[in-house]
Amino acid sequence: MTAASQRDRVRTVYLIATEESGDRLGGALMRELRARLGDGVRIEGIGGHTMAGEGLVPLFPIEELSIIGFAAVVQRLPSILKLIRRAADAVLAAKPDVLVIIDSPDFTHRVAKRVRARDPAIPIIDYVSPTVWAWRPGRARAMLRYVDHVLALLPFEPTEYRRLNGPPCTYVGHPLTAQIGSLRPNAQEQARRDGEPPLLLVLPGSRRSEVRHHAAAFGATLAQLRREGVAFDPVLPTTPHLEPLVRDAVASWDVQPRIVVGEQDKRAAFRSARAALAKSGTVTLELAIAGVPMVTAYRAGNVEIWIARRVVRPGTVILANLVIGQDVVPEFIQEDCVPAKLAPALRVLLADTPARQRQLDAFATIDGILSTGDQTPSARAADIVLDVMGND
Repeated sequence: MTAASQRDRVRTVYLIATEESGDRLGGALMRELRARLGDGVRIEGIGGHTMAGEGLVPLFPIEELSIIGFAAVVQRLPSILKLIRRAADAVLAAKPDVLVIIDSPDFTHRVAKRVRARDPAIPIIDYVSPTVWAWRPGRARAMLRYVDHVLALLPFEPTEYRRLNGPPCTYVGHPLTAQIGSLRPNAQEQARRDGEPPLLLVLPGSRRSEVRHHAAAFGATLAQLRREGVAFDPVLPTTPHLEPLVRDAVASWDVQPRIVVGEQDKRAAFRSARAALAKSGTVTLELAIAGVPMVTAYRAGNVEIWIARRVVRPGTVILANLVIGQDVVPEFIQEDCVPAKLAPALRVLLADTPARQRQLDAFATIDGILSTGDQTPSARAADIVLDVMGND
């Protein structure tokens, strides 16, 4: 191939994202690739509203994969397997220069395995590592058979992949690093954070099942704090699709939180909050970046907890702790997720105490830990996608 034909050749990138968070990553990657290659790249695949806004015509609506609960998965298993086969067939028909699977490993990894088995020449990148550092560590080594490079959102993940003999892994940066400004208070918001009564964030989860599992314990914790004479202003941020469920769940609470809806109002609450009671998850990293000390909790169904306690590695649950490298954020799991334990842990964070200061000191290190220099995560991701595609 001549130099001129190399420049003129249109590259095909196939992206697969099946959840909102992955769709946002995919949209940012699409923008970056188009900025680099212009008309020299054709992007096909599966994605949601963000990727569609960037011009993607999805193979099928990702809502077809919006499944909650084990029973629902079992019931819809034949249709899920059909979508996996359909996605793999579409990738093979497109003959892309690279396949990028984004998160959702239960779906995307099955597609990748099928593609690798039928056409080993298609390079495959996994954008967002499965939690091999927390459970099923053997997946890292198994991924060598069908993944050529992992793009990690967390800075400790490349070390874990080397330790576990997995594929090459590069830290490209967490998308929250591009949103630090929207999580940090201005002078007025800092004054509210320091003022009285302290604003307390109540975060029972971002999925319906999570709200159902945590609502009663969180409501009872607020009631116990109030009975003990602790002053606080409770605020519960939620999303439009969860608002009816949340309002129904808190209707019986003795202490009624102020419910705010949407990302903008959520960020405003984060910037003014003194402390938070949160379900464990990505939100713990958001709170740490925002400088909000927290108590975390996790409740699930008995079967889910029974499985988790046998496969999850100890000390690997709280994302903020993992990123910082210190166990500064307490977590109360299942039978420990009760007001008698949650309320005292929260009380010390609402006041000026050593426990509060210890979290704040740890959170102050997070910018340096998550830093990607002067590059955005999508720019670093695009660098690797282009490198894996090569110049052939």
